[in-house]
Amino acid sequence: MLSPLFGGCRGGLALALLGISVAEPLRSTKGVCTDATFAPLTLPNANIVSLDSVIAHTAWPASSDLINAFPSTKNGTVEVCQVTIKYKHRGQNDTINTWVWLPVTSWNGRFVGMGGSGWVTGTASSLAQPVFDGYSAASTDGGHSASASLQSWALDSNGDLNWKLLEDFSSVAVDEAASLGKAATRLFYGSLPKYSYWNGCSTGGRQGHMLAQEFPTQYDGILAGSPAINWDEFIPAQYWPPLMMQELNYYPPPCELEAITDLAISTCDELDGVKDGIVALPGLCQFDPSTVIGKEVNCADTNSIIKLSEKSAQFAAAVWSGANNSDGSSLWYGLTHDAPLTGLGGIDCSSSGKCKPTPFFLATDWMTTILSRDPSRDLSTIGLQDFRRLFHTSLKKFGSIIGTRNPDLTKFRDAGGKMITWHGMKDQYAFYNGTIDYYDRVRDFDARVHDYYRFFSAPGVEHCGGGPGWFPGNGFDALVDWVEKGKAPDTLFAHTIPAAAESASTPIRKANLCPYPKVLTYVKGNINKSSSFICR
Repeated sequence: MLSPLFGGCRGGLALALLGISVAEPLRSTKGVCTDATFAPLTLPNANIVSLDSVIAHTAWPASSDLINAFPSTKNGTVEVCQVTIKYKHRGQNDTINTWVWLPVTSWNGRFVGMGGSGWVTGTASSLAQPVFDGYSAASTDGGHSASASLQSWALDSNGDLNWKLLEDFSSVAVDEAASLGKAATRLFYGSLPKYSYWNGCSTGGRQGHMLAQEFPTQYDGILAGSPAINWDEFIPAQYWPPLMMQELNYYPPPCELEAITDLAISTCDELDGVKDGIVALPGLCQFDPSTVIGKEVNCADTNSIIKLSEKSAQFAAAVWSGANNSDGSSLWYGLTHDAPLTGLGGIDCSSSGKCKPTPFFLATDWMTTILSRDPSRDLSTIGLQDFRRLFHTSLKKFGSIIGTRNPDLTKFRDAGGKMITWHGMKDQYAFYNGTIDYYDRVRDFDARVHDYYRFFSAPGVEHCGGGPGWFPGNGFDALVDWVEKGKAPDTLFAHTIPAAAESASTPIRKANLCPYPKVLTYVKGNINKSSSFICR
C-alpha cells in the first residue's frame, strides 16, 4: 500500500516503486534550507554519505539559445537552496554526487532534471537557469567529476572495465537523481512537483531517451535534442573519418574539406525550393565530389591556392557513405553532405611537418579505453580489419548497457509521458540519420508514436546549435504546453542565431520546424519569415 505521502501523484508513485522514502516534514523544517530538512532522504541499496545544504544567490543572464536552455528572457539573481547529496551503492566502489537546487520563494510547482554532454553525466551549474525560472532542479555527476579522464573511472586498478561506474553514467545515477530531486522537493516545499520534466542535448538527449525506455514513470515530459542514442554504434563510427585518412595516406587541409562541403551545399541548396545556404533535404543530395577534382581553392589560412585532390574527394565520399563491412554493407550512417567534415576529420600538422588525424575525443576514448582497455593504444596501428572487429565488439558488449536504442516506448506512452526530440541536420558529431533510424523503428513498433513522441528536423543546425539554420530554442515551452495543456506541437518554432562575427544587421530568420517525416519546403515570399515555408 502506498504511503499517503505520495497520494496519487505520478512522481510520488515513481518514488514509492523505487523504494525512495521521506518522512513527513515537520512544520518547523518546511522551507528551511538546513541539512536537517533533507536528512530523511534515503535510496534503496545505497548509503547517504553526506548532505550539504546552503542558501546562495544564483545569477543568470538573459538567454534563449544555449544547450539545455529554457526559453527565459529574464536576468538577475534568485535565492536558492542548494543541496548536495553524496552517496554510495552498497557493495560497489562508487561515490555519486547529486545536486538539487530549490528556489526559495518562487517555486512554480514543477521539477526538471538536467542532462550532460560527452562523458559528463551532469553538472551543478546547469541548474542555474531552471531555478531562475522557478523550477526545482537536479543533476548528477554519475560517479565521476566533469574534468576526470575516462580511464580514471571507467577502468579499475587492474585495468578491467568498471561496469558499475559505466552503468552509473549510462542510466542508474540519472534515474536516482530524479528520485532524489523530487523527494528533496517534497521535503522543502511540503508537496511533490505537479509536473516533472527532463531537458538535455547530446548525451543529455541520450539520457532522455534512456529514461523513456527504462524509467518511464520518472518524467511527464522529455526534451531530448541531438540525442547520442545508438551509442554503441555511432561512437565507433566517429572514428571512420580518421581511419579513412590513414587508409588513403592523405590528410587534407581544413580549407580543402570546407571547399568540398561548400560545393555540396551549393549543389543541393535549392532542393527545398530556395537558395539560402541551407540543405533542407539531405536525403535527396546526390553531389559527387569526384566531379570537382582539380578545382582551384583559395586557402585563406595559408594564403595559397590549391587544387581539390582525388584523395580529398575519396575521403569526402567515404565519410558521407559511412562505415562499412568488408563486403560493402553498412555498419553505420555517414554525415550529411552539409555537415562540417572537419568535426570528425581534423588533422594536426605541427609535428615536424608530418600530418596526422586528430580523432574526436569520444571516438578516441571509446576505441582505446573501452574497446581495447588500453588508453595508450596507438590508433594509427588500427586498420580496417581491426576497426570492423572493434565495431562488432562494441555492439556485442555495450548495446544493452549504453546503446539506448530500444524502440519499445509503450510503457512511457501508457504512463502518459510526452517526448520531443529535435536534431540538427548539419550535425557534425552525432549522425542525424541515426535519429531517423531510431524514430522509424519506434514507429514500426507502435503506429501511435505520434501521439506521445515527435521528432523535428532542424535544417542547417549543427550539434546542439550553431550553423546558419533554425534553432528550436523554445522547444521546452512546446513540451510544457503538450504535457499540461494537451497541445501537441504540429510544428516547432525556431529561428537563426547569427554568429558573433556576423554583422549586427544580419536578419533573424524564423521557421516552424516540421515533424518527421515531413520536410520544410519554401513556397514563396520573404525567406526570413516562417509563413514562406510549409511542411510537405
